[in-house]
Amino acid sequence: MATCDVLIVGGGPAGSSCAWRLREAGVDVIVTDASTFPRDKVCAGWITPQVVTALRLDTEVYPRGRTFQPFTGFRVGLIDGADATLVAYDHPVSFGIRRCEFDHYLLERASARLMLGERITSIHNDCGEWIVNGAIRARLLVGAGGSGCPVARMINGAARDRPLVVAREAESHLGAAELEAISTEAPVPGLFFCRDLQGYGWCVRKGAYLNIGLGRLDPRSLPAATERLVSFLEATGRIPRHFPWPWRGHSYAVCAAPRGRMIDDGVMLIGDAAGVADPQSGEGIRQAVESGLLAADTIVEARGQYARQRLEPYVAGIAARYGSVSTSGAVARLVPNAVKAVVAGQLLRVPAFVKRVVIDDWFLHSRQAALAR
Repeated sequence: MATCDVLIVGGGPAGSSCAWRLREAGVDVIVTDASTFPRDKVCAGWITPQVVTALRLDTEVYPRGRTFQPFTGFRVGLIDGADATLVAYDHPVSFGIRRCEFDHYLLERASARLMLGERITSIHNDCGEWIVNGAIRARLLVGAGGSGCPVARMINGAARDRPLVVAREAESHLGAAELEAISTEAPVPGLFFCRDLQGYGWCVRKGAYLNIGLGRLDPRSLPAATERLVSFLEATGRIPRHFPWPWRGHSYAVCAAPRGRMIDDGVMLIGDAAGVADPQSGEGIRQAVESGLLAADTIVEARGQYARQRLEPYVAGIAARYGSVSTSGAVARLVPNAVKAVVAGQLLRVPAFVKRVVIDDWFLHSRQAALAR
């Protein structure tokens, strides 16, 4: 049986960031994941400067053979809206990445022992230590396996009462002729809100790759909303017409409601398993990375004592970092649809609102400093 100090279930940005920080501190770590890496992961795919800083990402080394597209602006509007407001900056405010490359890089850099390609089928406690799949023994179990993480289910049960974002996304490599056929504004990421404010679509070009998708809080309306987005993007020349997009779907919880337990004796949850995705933008990469690093710092400070009370600083750190939750989602549910459409249409034509609120606050969190070590 393999043994370790910490077993991390999930090798995405949350799990790999946690493993990286722990390995730097000399902690014995195994990372397990149902997938093998590199894996195909659906995601619009951009990271903010705070993520670059927190991960100490070498922006000269990482782009060698990988996509790393600086973004110096965004276009924001309504789906089916006549015009989209351009927000421009004089410096890169975000960087387009491909998750298959980014996740693989972080997992390799972590230098942890890896056990990939096997699903978790059993977890039980044996005299204060965790036995997973009858093959791994660990003193501490970290759940980083997304919204369906088996560790999260073990301590919180099924998350039926938590708001879930459901999304459909596709990413494809475009040939030279297809790239020439789309609008010259395509290199600027586009964010297009649904008129009821219950979701938004995106169109993000990263080099020769184009990612489109839409996320909503209402799963029943997702197919129709996605069709409207595609028709809108085709009609405005942002994507090729009748392109065979390889659609994939996923869901995740957002931190707009009580998250359930994030710790227990010998257990911690990070990333989407802890439901820390941003309630406004649905952003999850920054929260995944930061929650992984915050968890690792707590683990190191616990010095091998993993009782619940020794893990409480992690919960406090998450609350301090993400505790202020906007009420706009609740407000949006109370306002009639006709009013929402008018208000949203007017506000999204105001450049100052789009820049300061939608982009700087909701999507980039530019006024929040990078996570300090």
